[in-house]
Amino acid sequence: MEVLRGIDGDAGTDVLASLADVSPELAHQVAAWGFGEVYARPALPPRERQLVTLGMLTALGGCEPQLRVHVNASLNVGLTPQEIVEALLHSAVYCGFPRALNATFAAKQVFAERGLLPVAPAAPAAPAAPAAPAA
Repeated sequence: MEVLRGIDGDAGTDVLASLADVSPELAHQVAAWGFGEVYARPALPPRERQLVTLGMLTALGGCEPQLRVHVNASLNVGLTPQEIVEALLHSAVYCGFPRALNATFAAKQVFAERGLLPVAPAAPAAPAAPAAPAA
């Protein structure tokens, strides 16, 4: 529960509470396994875990309620709105515009609720250095 609260805040505990009268076991597994076992692993910091989660939920499609929870979580662990928007834009290449659009609109709703609109465009990336010739 400590990991869940640290990442998702009230949104995570609200999800668990909403399961209490229908599937308390699912709520337990989300907290115990999802956050107690997987999210608590040290190999990836929470920021990177949230980027992976945003990409996966976008690719799955139809996960907009969970995307809103995880956009909030992404902000909670230090991702900026620009980084979130960039991750969702990047997902369009791999899972298509409809899913990237739906994810972006879910993110927009969270940004609006948190007073983070408009999102400033990300600065353009510096050109990549040419690769060194193989030896």
